[in-house]
Amino acid sequence: MFNLVVLATTNENKVREFKRFMADFPVEVKSLSDFGPLPGVVEDGLTFDANAYKKAHHYAKVLGIPAISDDSGLAVEALGGAPGVWSARYAGENAKDSENCAKLLREMKGKTNRNASFFCVLSIAVPSGPALTYEASCNGTILEDFRGENGFGYDPLFFYEPLNKSFAELSLEQKNEVSHRGKVLAELSSEFDKVLKWIETRMLEEMPEQPDHNEFEGNDWSE
Repeated sequence: MFNLVVLATTNENKVREFKRFMADFPVEVKSLSDFGPLPGVVEDGLTFDANAYKKAHHYAKVLGIPAISDDSGLAVEALGGAPGVWSARYAGENAKDSENCAKLLREMKGKTNRNASFFCVLSIAVPSGPALTYEASCNGTILEDFRGENGFGYDPLFFYEPLNKSFAELSLEQKNEVSHRGKVLAELSSEFDKVLKWIETRMLEEMPEQPDHNEFEGNDWSE
């Protein structure tokens, strides 16, 4: 059985979260930090699906083992779906969470429609290209100011009505039960035994055929 997969990230929070969901399965999860310097990948896809697959396939091909990657972000109705795939760099390359949130508040000033959704797409790819995709979302509204001290990203501005709290006011356990990434990981976990069988089948298909040693019988190797 192929029991090694790489999580295409160096984000230790993501790694810990993923390992917690996969703890009951016979698989070793490594991150990009467990390997030497690796060629990077440009996340220039126009959808979460495209970016998730691009990262997963890139690192699966580079390392020769199955890779898992996710891409996620916030889509706001009044902004035509922005920040979308640019969520992490909404205020510019290497922007801090506080800078991205500040820009979002500026763009939302005076907007009455404050509906928004978090999206997460997770891709599992093997070196030759085939992949499985999981996706989930979580609906909420954009607050007019920061609320809460937990979480990261846009969590302080994302109000989740069923719990009457922002994502930044939720405990990690509460957030994992309702968040876009938590839903994706829960679905993946529920059928990960099937995923492992799929990975094994795909990886066996990629293995080169063993040579027929009978064809070497009778050869004179003295010359």
